[in-house]
Amino acid sequence: MNEHNGKPQKKTGRRPKTDPAKIRYTISFNEMEHSRFLELFDESGMKVKAHFITSCIFEKTIKTIKVDKGTVDFYMRLTSFHSQFRTVGVNYNQIVKILYHNFSEKKAASLLYKLEKNTVKLVDIFKKVMQLTEEFDQKHLKNQE
Repeated sequence: MNEHNGKPQKKTGRRPKTDPAKIRYTISFNEMEHSRFLELFDESGMKVKAHFITSCIFEKTIKTIKVDKGTVDFYMRLTSFHSQFRTVGVNYNQIVKILYHNFSEKKAASLLYKLEKNTVKLVDIFKKVMQLTEEFDQKHLKNQE
């Protein structure tokens, strides 16, 4: 073992880096420069400001990602709605089978007529949702490209 100040060096803890960064620089910003720096840092998506500054100095590529939370939320809700709509379709098939299995044909036909009227309303709602989705897509997503 190596002697270090008269004491044997332990083999626990972090391994020392081969090329540690020991040289430091400081920089001072006024309020406008600081707000601009924070804006650029947020757009970069990096988590460490020192890494961001280093990449800016040495002209490394900086990724800028803009996420529209409203659009993400809209598509999450649309996906949820679509899955609920599919669930209604599965339940519809099960109800039709149960109606003809458990009721007389006349009673099943009258209940099925009511179910069909509500299904037509549901189809109209889904058409409106599709229309609103297309309008949203044209207004908000096509402008970003």
